[in-house]
Amino acid sequence: MGEAAMSCSGGREVFRLVAHVVRGRWFMVFASFLIMSGAGTTYVFSNYSKEIKVSLGYDQTTLTLLGFFMDLGQNVGVLSGLIAEVTQPWFVLLVGSIMNFAGYFMIWLAVTGKIAKPQVWQMCIYFCIGANSQNFATTGSLVTCVKNFPTNRGVMLGLLKGFVGLSGAIITQLYLGIYGNDSKSLILLIGWLPTTISMFFLYTIRTMTAVRQPNELKVFYHFLYASIALALFLMAITIVQKQVVFSHAGYAASASVLCVLLSLLLAIAIREELALWNLKKQSVNSSAETSVVESELEAQPPCSSTQLEEKPKVSCLANIFQRRDRGEDYTILQALLSVDMVLLFMTILCGVGCSLTAIGNLGQIGESLGYPTHTISSFVSLVSIWSYFGRVFSGFVSEILLAKWKLPRPLMSSLILFLSCIGYLMIAFPTTGSVYLASVIIGFSFGAQIPVIHAMISEIFGLKYYATLLNCCQLGCPLGSYILNVRMTGVLYDRAALKQLARKGIGRASVKELTCIGTQCYRLSFVILAGVSCFGAFVSLILVYRTREFYKRDIYKKFREEAKETEMALSR
Repeated sequence: MGEAAMSCSGGREVFRLVAHVVRGRWFMVFASFLIMSGAGTTYVFSNYSKEIKVSLGYDQTTLTLLGFFMDLGQNVGVLSGLIAEVTQPWFVLLVGSIMNFAGYFMIWLAVTGKIAKPQVWQMCIYFCIGANSQNFATTGSLVTCVKNFPTNRGVMLGLLKGFVGLSGAIITQLYLGIYGNDSKSLILLIGWLPTTISMFFLYTIRTMTAVRQPNELKVFYHFLYASIALALFLMAITIVQKQVVFSHAGYAASASVLCVLLSLLLAIAIREELALWNLKKQSVNSSAETSVVESELEAQPPCSSTQLEEKPKVSCLANIFQRRDRGEDYTILQALLSVDMVLLFMTILCGVGCSLTAIGNLGQIGESLGYPTHTISSFVSLVSIWSYFGRVFSGFVSEILLAKWKLPRPLMSSLILFLSCIGYLMIAFPTTGSVYLASVIIGFSFGAQIPVIHAMISEIFGLKYYATLLNCCQLGCPLGSYILNVRMTGVLYDRAALKQLARKGIGRASVKELTCIGTQCYRLSFVILAGVSCFGAFVSLILVYRTREFYKRDIYKKFREEAKETEMALSR
């Protein structure tokens, strides 16, 4: 009887330990990393865009139109933000999972000929739905993590968006390991894999209130080191795979190593949760009252505060024209009608719009300059990997510059946009191998913009309506992509291709695919992109001037005070 009771008690203890781990903050961070690793499916568009163009008989203008609707879906996340204001994160993730599978599965059916050839407008809808699911994944996990770690938001955003940057290379390796070199199967993979990950962690992602740990930043650095090891492996294996012909077994082996490296993140999360578990047990043994280190924050009603004390409820639409200090919780319309938001929007339109245009055309750029197919795919992988380095660099470095020297975060945005101009000019005036370096610069600068923009929105306008404001501000991305990609780059490319056909005495109706070969195909387009990016950098400098006094203050002071109040309340 005694042994049975001890066994039963031990079983209950193990169950409580497992429940503590999977419901903990650090395990939630690990789950968010995995969700973000599958949330960058739009970044592998160049890997299968040729398949869509050939199998469905599209010209470049039609292909860029599909790319625009993909960018539109990826960046128009207002719906996910509004849903997040009134529901729990698990519901946001569930809706995103369903949309992801529905959109990409229909694209796969169309490309493989399993259904009748869809109209162009139908394909546009499929791409928009599939890409829009990423907003639900981002809103469900990223926004929740920022609220759970408000004093380390720059670092948190850098890591989370870094995994989005790596997602293209991660998905590519998994697809090669599972299906081999079959670009049609890649479309199927990006339909079911992100859906499966989000569904698995539905109840792990949630808003929590916790006593701030002294070693939080140290733990984030451990996650950073593990992610750097992952990024270096992906970069190395990508280069090797372009030089050596891999068998399916070789691709499977590289995918297995990838999974092992991802498990390092899990090991860090479990280590921290076990440390918290032991701390909790010691606290229970030393006090009659249980000291709870971490507890779930119940669902908040719409437009309510997440602080412990109850505050008067204010309508989301109230006091639209009332002037607020930066850092306070703006209402949605107060933020949208502010000059700071207009400047942020213009920076995003110019900066991210140019980056999306460049990345979306990398495959065609490589083809026009005579690079072989296997080399073209390496451009996409380089963009993905260096996008990761840009994200973690800007997240960590901008946080350091802010903490040590009080430099305004928009200054980092300006420097990044000036850097991107170099990459665009290297494509406009290419030399031998210059596209490799341009891919690195464009990927790095694109990734570096994202965490800085996300952090600025939360710092200037507060966290109360962060989910909605973040997604509203991102509307500049598809608008910039439409203007610069569909209305400018695609049109100039087709015009150059038609001129080449005319010189050969061939009409448009005589060719199925409209292709341009030569340095002139993208020269004018990328000179314009460099000019637009430079303009965006100067707009960001205006925001630097406007926010210089705000960033001189201790902008995280109130969050540290709230954490202390929480600790005192939970220790009573």
